[in-house]
Amino acid sequence: MNAELDFDKMGGLLPAVVQDSTDGEVLMVGFMNREAMDRTLEGGYVTFFSRTRNQLWTKGESSGNRLRVVSASTDCDRDTLLVRVEVEGAGLVCHRGTRSCFTEPVAHRDSQAAATSPVMSPVKEA
Repeated sequence: MNAELDFDKMGGLLPAVVQDSTDGEVLMVGFMNREAMDRTLEGGYVTFFSRTRNQLWTKGESSGNRLRVVSASTDCDRDTLLVRVEVEGAGLVCHRGTRSCFTEPVAHRDSQAAATSPVMSPVKEA
């Protein structure tokens, strides 16, 4: 699978969306280079490439909240991964102590205001 993925589009990295295999909740997004992808598939636990530290890290190696791979698939462009996992440990995936990293609300306008706003104008499909 690794050789078929498009690592070139983002300079050697792929976004990896991590989803709970039981309930479908999106838990986090990280980035993988080829080595992180290989470790993930061979070792059975999600490993990412840290862009800030410029090194590999396996999720949960210090907290115990590891992500055991159930399945992995790619999108149609082969440049993004969806990794379905079982969470081990206390189940707190986010470094802030929550189950998911997606807990911060983003303010949005209602659809009428969005249609007239230059900032929030809808995208026209081709």
